[in-house]
Amino acid sequence: MLRLVLRRLALSVPLVGVITLLTFLLQSVAPGDTARTLLGVNYTPAAHEELRHELGLDRPVLVQYGDWLTGALRGDLGTSPITGLDVGAEIGNRLAVTLSLIVAATVVAALAGIALGVLSAVRQGWLGRAVDVLSLAGLGLPNFWLGLVLVSLFAVALPLLPATGYVPFTDSPGGWARSLVLPVATLTVAAAAVIAAQTRDAMLAALRQDFVDTFRANGASNRSVVVRHALRNAAIPVVTVVGLVFVSLVSGTVLVEAVFAMPGLGGLAIQAATQHDLPMLQGVALTFTLIVVVVNLLVDLTYGWLDPKVRVR
Repeated sequence: MLRLVLRRLALSVPLVGVITLLTFLLQSVAPGDTARTLLGVNYTPAAHEELRHELGLDRPVLVQYGDWLTGALRGDLGTSPITGLDVGAEIGNRLAVTLSLIVAATVVAALAGIALGVLSAVRQGWLGRAVDVLSLAGLGLPNFWLGLVLVSLFAVALPLLPATGYVPFTDSPGGWARSLVLPVATLTVAAAAVIAAQTRDAMLAALRQDFVDTFRANGASNRSVVVRHALRNAAIPVVTVVGLVFVSLVSGTVLVEAVFAMPGLGGLAIQAATQHDLPMLQGVALTFTLIVVVVNLLVDLTYGWLDPKVRVR
């Protein structure tokens, strides 16, 4: 297992480097720059060039990236030239919001999707068709539209939940939970549909295996066969989909945070991109990439727990 972890970590290092370099290059060729943002609408070319020189924007792009990378390796993500805030501190303040959304949505989607998938595989018939309809509907509904509908229903028509904002867990656990209900529900619908469809297909394949007939012939209960044996046999493709759902929610939170006015990393990324705040955008991109790396590592470790053959590959 240790070899598996070390191998995955070694493969992740180039990934982090490529993502941060691409982010740097794409932002450098985008129209406008930090100097224009700071100067505003009315500025002279001379003032623009002078400020670019002061900010180091007139140096080669790879040199700028090398300076940023050197600082990042020391744990220093720099300071925003727009707001003057420390990038690492600002990301730390907002990380809890985004992680709360992603983790809660993934857990709810996994529980609901696996339950629906197992039920549809065991019962089949109309329930299996219902899962197909749910999958198509969930994939076809845009997150931002669903979020607006939920706000209209449960925050305006029925004022049961807050429409916007985020309450830290340390301030009020109840308020924290209530502030997450609508955004998590918005993210969960499509994710649960995908997990349910994959779980049903994997369970149907597992229930057709010979070992299922053997357990039943030996007197094992149907619940034991389904939960202890068939579900574990079908777990690897399901775990893969859950991992992919988590990764997709990293980008999905950008729109959802905007709809519900939540101070997370998604809103920070949009703000940094529109203001050409390169240090802040680089910090957010690095954080998202590290989250994806950690999730992929956890998925690989789960593979090793479910299938011992994976540990020695």
